[in-house]
Amino acid sequence: MKKIKLTYCVILTMIISLCLVACGEKEDVVEMVELESGITAIHVDHHERTVYGDAYIPETESFPLVIFSHGYNGYKDDFKESAEYLMDNGIASITFTFCGSGGRDPSGFGTTNMTLFTEKEDLSAIIDYAKQIKGFNGSLYLLGGSQGGMVSAMAAEERATDIKGMVLLFPGFCIPDDWSNTHYPIDRYPTAESIPESIDFWGVKLGRNFVLTMRDLDIYANMADFQNPVLIMHGTNDTIVPISCSQRAAETYPNAELITYNGEGHGFTPGTMRDVETKLLAFVCGEDNDI
Repeated sequence: MKKIKLTYCVILTMIISLCLVACGEKEDVVEMVELESGITAIHVDHHERTVYGDAYIPETESFPLVIFSHGYNGYKDDFKESAEYLMDNGIASITFTFCGSGGRDPSGFGTTNMTLFTEKEDLSAIIDYAKQIKGFNGSLYLLGGSQGGMVSAMAAEERATDIKGMVLLFPGFCIPDDWSNTHYPIDRYPTAESIPESIDFWGVKLGRNFVLTMRDLDIYANMADFQNPVLIMHGTNDTIVPISCSQRAAETYPNAELITYNGEGHGFTPGTMRDVETKLLAFVCGEDNDI
């Protein structure tokens, strides 16, 4: 009798399992992305728009990966040389163009639709894509310059468990203050209602949501929640983003280092960028001792 009951239980369990599979009650299977070594054009669809970029894959079976985020009115090739340098040293990377970032963006997403938060969505989609690349060893790093540094920091707040470390070049942490009603341009936009539908700024036509959505954004508020290493680099002669923004960030992140470059402005000279790349390589290799 016991054997009959046991057999019945086994059969019943098998039937239930088959029914669950038939009904779709099973774990999602992550579809891996296979890319050849070298530079490959990629695109990632999300939120009814498409992000275009390039993947730089080294000739190794396993590798960490760095995601580069460009600054205001930039595009994917702004970090092309840095990505090639990493690839030659066994580290993968992705460069991409934020949707709506400017005239070099092929996505068709209007610049008047772009905000810091749409850019954060773009970066988050690239993070999800990177995690599916075959050979990726699970160590993911962000590097952002200027506005791309601001967006990287915003993404890190939400994706801390996915990001092993972050490098920020003259990060635009002053952007919310620059557009708030207590700073620049107070004479034009003292209230939310006074923000026009479009704003021509530094060669890009912005929409009012670019300003409106960041009026209450405090990037420093949750910095302490990101516990992983952060390397910040800033020039002493930066007239666009005060170095005090990076100094405050270095004091707020629990595990941060600030490197200053004497005489450098907002954007580094080629010689300084070579030093940045060397320090970036050491940063990633220091965290990934198996490279």
